[in-house]
Amino acid sequence: MKLSKAVILAAGRGSRMQGLTDEVPKPMLEVEGRPMLAHILDNLQAAGLSEFLIVTGYRAGQIEEYFAGRPGVVFRRQEVRDGTARAALAAREFASGAPFVLTYADILTGPEVYRQMAARVEGVEAVLAVKQVGDPWQGAAVYMEGDRVIRIVEKPPQGTSTTPWNSAGIYCFRESIFGRLAEVGLSPRGEYELTGAIAALLDSGAPAGWYAIPGWWRDVGRPEDLAVKIPAAGSSE
Repeated sequence: MKLSKAVILAAGRGSRMQGLTDEVPKPMLEVEGRPMLAHILDNLQAAGLSEFLIVTGYRAGQIEEYFAGRPGVVFRRQEVRDGTARAALAAREFASGAPFVLTYADILTGPEVYRQMAARVEGVEAVLAVKQVGDPWQGAAVYMEGDRVIRIVEKPPQGTSTTPWNSAGIYCFRESIFGRLAEVGLSPRGEYELTGAIAALLDSGAPAGWYAIPGWWRDVGRPEDLAVKIPAAGSSE
């Protein structure tokens, strides 16, 4: 299926960045001399997407000023930063009923990942990108049966997961996700979390597919991750 819309959640501060985000929002921290958000937009565009919503929050003005005038880019502010579900819900009007890619603003990968995700949205309500890890306790554990996702657990206690698959922070959604985003309750961490909305969607019986990212992918979570080297276009690294 041909998708044109992408949503980038860029409202958070990035508390693990040890002071680097005191004056700069995390998506504007530089990787190879450019804001990581610029790399994400470039790769989404290279994948064939043309309409972009950036959900801003912490030091929103810096992001909005830098990307103002970039073709296809619009902004929506998350005035109360109370979780990723509320940030994603801000995209409802932008999506206008069409399926869309959603990514966090600190997840770096190549254009082919977005293309492959979009190609898998036919016949399902969501597609989750996953990466194989030793224990997904620091992220979200994703359980699959065949070509379907059946369960997702945010930050499970270390050593309790029976799946090696971790959510990679990139998704394709249809309009059905917005009802779940609007209804999701507070998590044990005191936030309205996107993972909770996905779990509710799965519990309702809605079909969801998955895509295991085979190549390069980085979650830029800590200061040392900013030194990552981005593979050249077409690289299989």
